[in-house]
Amino acid sequence: MCGVVGIIGEDFVNQKLFDALTMLQHRGQDAAGILTCDGYHMSLRKAKGLVVEAIRTRHMERLSGNLGIAHVRYPTAGSDSEFEAQPFYVNSPYGIALVHNGNLVNTDIIKKDLVEKDYRHINTTSDSELLLNVLAAEMHKAQVSLKDFSVEIFFDAMTNLYQRCIGGYAVVGVIAGVGLFAFRDPNGIRPLVIGQKTIAGKVEYMIASESVALDCDGYEVMGDIGAGEAIFIGLDGVLHRQVCAPNAVLTPCIFEYVYLARPDSVIDGASVYATRLEMGRKVAKKILQSLPDHDIDVVIPVPDSGRHAALPVSRVLNVPYREGFVKNRYVGRTFIMPDQQQRTKSIRKKLNTIDHEFAGKHVLLVDDSIVRGNTSKQIVQMARNAGARKVSIVSTAPPIRYPNVYGIDMPTHGELVAYGRHNQEIADWIGVDHLFYQTLDDLIASVSSQAAGLTQFDTSVFDGQYVTGEISEAYFAALQQTRHDGVRSTVKKQGNVDLHNQE
Repeated sequence: MCGVVGIIGEDFVNQKLFDALTMLQHRGQDAAGILTCDGYHMSLRKAKGLVVEAIRTRHMERLSGNLGIAHVRYPTAGSDSEFEAQPFYVNSPYGIALVHNGNLVNTDIIKKDLVEKDYRHINTTSDSELLLNVLAAEMHKAQVSLKDFSVEIFFDAMTNLYQRCIGGYAVVGVIAGVGLFAFRDPNGIRPLVIGQKTIAGKVEYMIASESVALDCDGYEVMGDIGAGEAIFIGLDGVLHRQVCAPNAVLTPCIFEYVYLARPDSVIDGASVYATRLEMGRKVAKKILQSLPDHDIDVVIPVPDSGRHAALPVSRVLNVPYREGFVKNRYVGRTFIMPDQQQRTKSIRKKLNTIDHEFAGKHVLLVDDSIVRGNTSKQIVQMARNAGARKVSIVSTAPPIRYPNVYGIDMPTHGELVAYGRHNQEIADWIGVDHLFYQTLDDLIASVSSQAAGLTQFDTSVFDGQYVTGEISEAYFAALQQTRHDGVRSTVKKQGNVDLHNQE
């Protein structure tokens, strides 16, 4: 789960990229980077930390140009060093840079072909660098100079890239002296939206992971980039669009609506906020079916994403809605922290209870999902310590039983609390009196109801059905080994990579 953005316009884009990144900060708090083009000259700044920590005024002053891309990253297995922060850049052919949200699942094959057939040097373990080099290798086959470059060369390269790269990916990039490009995987797993605004009679474009990045600077949303669609915008401002992937079918990741995206975003035509309200209504009806004579006294959300569903839950159950947890907004999202020790320490710093809202009551906690269960276990204990008579919990998502392989760094099977456990076993482990889950059918219906034609999704974390094809047990074994080998811990510091050594 990362955030990407790209802008092409008439004026300097550094501040607009910075502002857009801050709107996407929820998608990654580990590292940030901006690359701009001023003619054929590229300037880059990337470093670990939040956007405001990684990119300072002295860096912004050197990020000149009317074309640029930017990225926020959260740590994934083996890719948490400063050296692997994005954007990535290659100088052949032409000078190409990109930012990427997602994950490739055939990296071993891609890397082997790049080294043995394309004679490309790979410098990191990041699949983003692989995507960049595949694109560069395919464009190099055209054997034309930069002055003879055409949009057809880019689209031909994209057609070949789609045949080589399997997984979920949303990409924005630049070609120095040529323009801005973007593309989305053949299933549209990861989100990507395009918008425009007119300045002094000329059109400026922004492409980003979520529509909120466009909203902050007054861009009008044109729509989502389609599954398997590639976009190219030249320095002349002409927009070119083409579906380059054969048999492309839109099946976006449904977990974006559950947790990842901001509520004020619209993804593939569906309001994230509206889908979460509908999730709350549907799961509340299920609670009434299970406990028609319930003794629930109060509905309390787990901030923040549980809050959206909690209000319709309270209305359907006809019990009061109360805020029982106060959130410290200066602690990052625990889901995307790199290890359990950090998550455990952060949750108690992140939340504090308003004790009188719990004292002597049967409290129903509303959360968006339960992944490892450790956080839920702590929150339930906090509720009991605050004096709750009984504690129940409802997840607006179904049980998460399988790892995500398309860009969300979810644990391996054994770390998921729902894997191999029945509902009552999960409830006993978390320590609740009652545990309720959304059904997968109701989750799909909640999202589908908000956008016409949006009927298929990647629901692999719930049902183990991976939309790009079967993911082998060997793949999961390698993923687990990577975790156990400790690759996720920070590798030897490489320094803040910067084309101009901006310190």
